[in-house]
Amino acid sequence: MRVVLVSAGLSVPSSTRLLGDRLAAAVVRRAAGDGADGTDVIDRTDVAEGADGAASGSGAGSRNVEVQVVELRELAVEIAHHFTNGFPGPSLAAALRAVTEADALIVVTPVFSASYSGLFKSFFDVMEKDALAGTPVLIGATGGSARHSLVLEHAMRPLFAYLRAVVVPTAVYAASEDWGADGLAERIERAAGELAGLLGGAGARRRAPAASPAGAAVEDVVPFAERLAALRR
Repeated sequence: MRVVLVSAGLSVPSSTRLLGDRLAAAVVRRAAGDGADGTDVIDRTDVAEGADGAASGSGAGSRNVEVQVVELRELAVEIAHHFTNGFPGPSLAAALRAVTEADALIVVTPVFSASYSGLFKSFFDVMEKDALAGTPVLIGATGGSARHSLVLEHAMRPLFAYLRAVVVPTAVYAASEDWGADGLAERIERAAGELAGLLGGAGARRRAPAASPAGAAVEDVVPFAERLAALRR
């Protein structure tokens, strides 16, 4: 099974990427069904560079999980070009392919102006419609103050609900004071367990909608203009 981590962190090192790494490590650990530390399972290379960017966890009776990383910071120029010319560059195309083919996603963003970053939103804006339908998603965010934690519920969760993804119940926010404090590790483990549980379910990998049987009746679609005209009579 393949999990893709999408990080919108801008700096190097990035607290956003750090949170994503910890979430991914916990998912690998929970899917493997063991208590190994797992904090070093994420390779620091990423999909945009054409590397595997992968790590896996396995154990007796476990599910093998491979993790790939998409660093949006390195795709910013190609994302902007996609908006103007309608075509993805090679690195962006590889990242979009990795995300749309993933069995599950971990998505993390810094908080800017009380919402997700523009880079984060732009990446998902250039994806094909319904590309994430049925995909399990774990959402996370970082910020300088705990006051921004509701960005997970009023911005990120509605975004992925609109994209018809399956968002796990527990979202993880990390403020500056959360690093090294009690509570963050527990939230990470709870969210990772929920995503690992979806990976283990029969419906973890989204299915394409079944085609209509041959000869099945298809309801005629009445153009909106005709419906509107009928109301004016």
